[in-house]
Amino acid sequence: MDLQYLRRLLRIFDESTAVDLEIEEEGVKLKMSKVSEHQAMMTAPQHIMMPSQMMMQPQQMAAAPPAQAAPSAAAQATPAASTGGESAGGKKTHQVCSPIVGTFYRAPAPDADAFIQVGSRVSVGATLCIVEAMKLMNEIESDATGTVVKILVENGQPVEYNQPLVLLEID
Repeated sequence: MDLQYLRRLLRIFDESTAVDLEIEEEGVKLKMSKVSEHQAMMTAPQHIMMPSQMMMQPQQMAAAPPAQAAPSAAAQATPAASTGGESAGGKKTHQVCSPIVGTFYRAPAPDADAFIQVGSRVSVGATLCIVEAMKLMNEIESDATGTVVKILVENGQPVEYNQPLVLLEID
């Protein structure tokens, strides 16, 4: 594939409303997929770029994994979160939400102790649970300091993107 052709194709795709594009030409298979900037930060591995940032050589383009690749350490380290409001005691609460779709696990192994219990004190960066997605175990870390008020999901239960997992009472 000609580099100028690829640049024009990327520019057209970036400006279009299409979200997926797959082309095979001259033995090179090219897959492009658009995601919102928020989704890209939450789920795309760091080595995958948005269409507007892609300007690779054809050989590199063919070797690059598709944008639907599994979540990376960046996705694991930055769980989506939202504030929960106030608890009955007037203290602020915070929900830690799942950054991906998968299966919720409270412990690193079936015979291991759970990462947290109700009443556990956690700080920013502490592992709260694991969400398994596509056979990858993604550690979900706390993005706030506080006390675990409630674990909102049962062990082994499927979870959706942005589903609340843990409720914290913020200090």
